[in-house]
Amino acid sequence: MIRYLQHNEIDKQKWDDCIRGSFNSIAYAASWYLDQVHEDWEALVEDDYERVMPLTGRKKFGVYYLFQPYFVQQLGVFSKSILTPAITNEFINHIPHKFQFVDIKLNSFNKLSDNSIYTQANKNFVLDLIHDYSKLYSKYSSNTKRNLKKSSNSKLSLVKNIKPEAIITLFRGNRGKKLEKWNNEHYLQLQKLFYTSIHNGKGITYGVFTEHNQLCAGAFFLSSSNRLIFLFSGSDETSRENGAMFLLIDEVIKEYSPGNLVLDFEGSNDASLARFYKGFGAKESSYLSLRINRLKFPYRILFGMYQFLKKAKMSS
Repeated sequence: MIRYLQHNEIDKQKWDDCIRGSFNSIAYAASWYLDQVHEDWEALVEDDYERVMPLTGRKKFGVYYLFQPYFVQQLGVFSKSILTPAITNEFINHIPHKFQFVDIKLNSFNKLSDNSIYTQANKNFVLDLIHDYSKLYSKYSSNTKRNLKKSSNSKLSLVKNIKPEAIITLFRGNRGKKLEKWNNEHYLQLQKLFYTSIHNGKGITYGVFTEHNQLCAGAFFLSSSNRLIFLFSGSDETSRENGAMFLLIDEVIKEYSPGNLVLDFEGSNDASLARFYKGFGAKESSYLSLRINRLKFPYRILFGMYQFLKKAKMSS
């Protein structure tokens, strides 16, 4: 039986036992992570936490809706046993009707059997690190190898465990200038998420410095069971000239291979980023966006347009 639980009704110990024991376990679904990205998250729970699905809801303009929180690529249904499209559909059908609009992302193991539900496929790229480094390197693209040669001639140095705020500051001063939707609150939330991840033994930072000791590229990785997620990065203009981010990813691959880990690049639908990830031999996988609109006319159209414009502004 699938039950809807409000936040204060969730047994977080049983929840985390389920996530750890799930064949599709991922760090985004751990209770501590959800507490950081959406503190009032709720859930659908089957029996004694055999399968679970986090619900990240909010109320806007008098409408309760489900949305995908910042810094969370995938959620959906997690299971300690078999998970069929029919079971995933059953969870979707149990989303309480108080949520009149649903716009969330399922995980890559969630398939649906009901073609009447609106979904859209998203690209992700992953690299299995089970092979030794030399074999992985042989799969690199010629462009990636060329940039690594460039980085080796640029007198760069890689430093582990740099301060998370250094990466955030680097991002804000460069790509962050184009993201009007991100404000101080989002960056503070991100910094807190990084430190909480590190405190839980799940966060790792790297920085690449120039010969003048200037940080030119940095990245934060989130670890969970057999997955290392490339969660966030920052770089400046010089990194495009010296290949710093290529060096950073290559050194991470060296460090963790061979091993029972998958390097998850966390996207992307963006063609240039996809080329960057594929350049390291990463393979494409997919996960579904799910949208359900239960609103009545004209709110059905108006709220859908509001969500569309909001996402368009976030990605601009």
